[in-house]
Amino acid sequence: MRVSMLILFFFNSILISKAQFIENGVIEFEVKSNLKKTLGNDAWSENLKDKLPNFKTAYYKYSFSNNKSKYQFDHWENKEAVPEMFRQSDEKSIWFIDINKGRYNIQKDVFGSSFSIKDSLKNIHWKLSNENRIIAGFNCRKAIGKIMDSIYVFAFYTEEITIPGGPCSIHGLPGMVLGMTIPRLYTSWMATKLITLKDSMDISEPADSKDIFTETQALHTVKEKMKGWGDSNDDSDKWINQIIWNLLL
Repeated sequence: MRVSMLILFFFNSILISKAQFIENGVIEFEVKSNLKKTLGNDAWSENLKDKLPNFKTAYYKYSFSNNKSKYQFDHWENKEAVPEMFRQSDEKSIWFIDINKGRYNIQKDVFGSSFSIKDSLKNIHWKLSNENRIIAGFNCRKAIGKIMDSIYVFAFYTEEITIPGGPCSIHGLPGMVLGMTIPRLYTSWMATKLITLKDSMDISEPADSKDIFTETQALHTVKEKMKGWGDSNDDSDKWINQIIWNLLL
């Protein structure tokens, strides 16, 4: 009887230990994008595809504490394989989110120009699933969200990490998104490791760029710059939409 009680106490201790929720830390994400699929089928694109790898793989850091987060580029898997024109936006963009205040500040590089987008957090419509998988050692539940009216996000989140956040400006689930795919962007995000911190840390908001826009103003500005680009065909529309979706993500 005494041995049984000791065994029960031991396993309860393990369960209590594993149930500790994580409030502060840094998550590394592997971000993999299919470069060739983002391009069209015109002669210029087909010629460029021969010079590109199938995928570009980058690693990002997601720092979080006190319901604030900062997500930004860290390093490439193989920098030399990716032309600069396909690297610049990744390397310079920063996402800052304050969950408690319901707002974000995104520093974006588009066409070589840097600007700030400041606005309220987007309302993402989520539908939870019963599918589960293990990511970076955490049990994660699947959810399907929709952003920008028509873009589907397939995410796996864990409630063991308390911040309701995710890569880029993804948020709104009862825990942290550790795995995500957006098929229309041909991109996946997968957490590879987590560094937990006992104490809270300062998540500083990035300095404003010279130009500051709301999301609506940023979208209007980019559309104006792209007027007359392409040939008004499906390939051109696809390429332009990719730029817009990445801008607003």
